[in-house]
Amino acid sequence: MITWFERPQGSAAEYEKAQKRILEVFGQWKAPVGMKIELFVVRVGEWGGHLLVDCDDPLAVHKLCSTYPAFEFQARPVIPVEDAVRVELEAIAWRDGLKKN
Repeated sequence: MITWFERPQGSAAEYEKAQKRILEVFGQWKAPVGMKIELFVVRVGEWGGHLLVDCDDPLAVHKLCSTYPAFEFQARPVIPVEDAVRVELEAIAWRDGLKKN
């Protein structure tokens, strides 16, 4: 999951200019080969959003984040909840099976 927030900038006029440039760049951007976009949303009333991608190449993620210097990005690996629950139950079962001292 990649989350982005707009970096603080200057005056209202500078924000307007930055917004035009960001949309100009974004209008020509294509997801890299090997990066499947699962979800791409913007937070209502803010300059930022969330992008859920399926990608095994950290360099592709870094390149994506480097494309838009007007934003701060946070990239966090996520897993499906059913997989998380499965491995948590395995960990609990292992822990419960430990010898008591």
